[in-house]
Amino acid sequence: MSKDALNLAQMQDQTLQPEQQSKLKQLVNEENLRKQEESMRKHHQTFLESIRTAGTLFGEGFRAFVTDRDKVTATVAGLTLLAVGVYSAKKATLVAGRFIEARLGKPSLVRETSRITVLEALRHPIQVSRRLLSRPQDALEGVVLSPSLEARVRNIAITTRNIKKNRGLYRNVLTYGPPGTGKTLIAKKLALHSGMDYAIMTGGDVAPMGREGVTAMHKLFDWANTSRRGLLLFVDEVDAFLRKRASEKISEDLRAIQHTFLNHTRQRSNKFMLVLARCHPEQFDWAINACIDVMVHFDLPQLEERERLVRMYLDKYVLTPATEGKRHLKLAQFDYGRKCLEIARLTEGMSGRKITQLAVSWQAMAYASKDGVLTEAMMDACVQDFVQQYQQMMSWLKGEGPGPEEEQPSS
Repeated sequence: MSKDALNLAQMQDQTLQPEQQSKLKQLVNEENLRKQEESMRKHHQTFLESIRTAGTLFGEGFRAFVTDRDKVTATVAGLTLLAVGVYSAKKATLVAGRFIEARLGKPSLVRETSRITVLEALRHPIQVSRRLLSRPQDALEGVVLSPSLEARVRNIAITTRNIKKNRGLYRNVLTYGPPGTGKTLIAKKLALHSGMDYAIMTGGDVAPMGREGVTAMHKLFDWANTSRRGLLLFVDEVDAFLRKRASEKISEDLRAIQHTFLNHTRQRSNKFMLVLARCHPEQFDWAINACIDVMVHFDLPQLEERERLVRMYLDKYVLTPATEGKRHLKLAQFDYGRKCLEIARLTEGMSGRKITQLAVSWQAMAYASKDGVLTEAMMDACVQDFVQQYQQMMSWLKGEGPGPEEEQPSS
């Protein structure tokens, strides 16, 4: 039915009877359905013809490509080069990442280091420049030791400095003795005296790492080997992860960490040296003896050393702040020399760290007073309270085994 006929039929629709109207609508629907089927058939034919044409072109092109040996060779070579490029880029990215991590990133096992990173240099250029231009320090500056131990440490410092100058192989040192007797401080001073960087880690951080400990240990020594100035690696509480491997308490992960550490330290290096510290070296695994060249015993200070320590820390925490006038702190007039000797006698058995804490408590007591003046009576009261607390801690240690003092890191 034509369009005009349909329009005419629609105009006459209202004049037709209901039966005639229904028949007319049916004819219109049939006409629309026929047109839709015809349109779909034409679209389907066009799609099939496009597929046949594309297949013909592809087939002819593929046959021409296969029969042309030069094109096949060039294509294979191109794909091979592409694959090699992708693989090389991936490997180069990994290598570059490891290089950057070793150069810039501080290993997770390192708690403190004097080594300057690129990021630190960018953030604090002035402070970094001062550190780089600073002169080497005396190994025993600000350190109080017995005469025999002082001579031993000075000899090690001179030897280490000469080894660095001549690019020789560093010697590894084991320091042992009670906590707070100066082991960490001497390690820092030794590095600064020799013009080396130092890094401090503790063995207690290694064991809880489990399987990740081996990777962390590799990263630590990779980082140490990139130091241009030489690195002194101080390991406190080293027997926390270098305990005797025959012990049943040693896990497989810890054994693997021990093996990794020993592999890195068995051969002497001109990049880093080890300074190991522990209170009880008899707990070491026997294999650690292979990487130790020098053993140094740090004992508790005797009366003469304690008097020097009291004088030094009284000057540092009380006298100097009081004379500078920048703080609300003054010191009353009395015989300082006599008082220092008296305090040294009362602090028998205390380590250098404990005497430092005593001096800090004097400063705190002065700040707590109304006028900010530290008197002799205030110092006596503070010493008496401090000695009582120390004796109480020692009684706990004797009655219950290792206690708070045993767990403190060496310094």
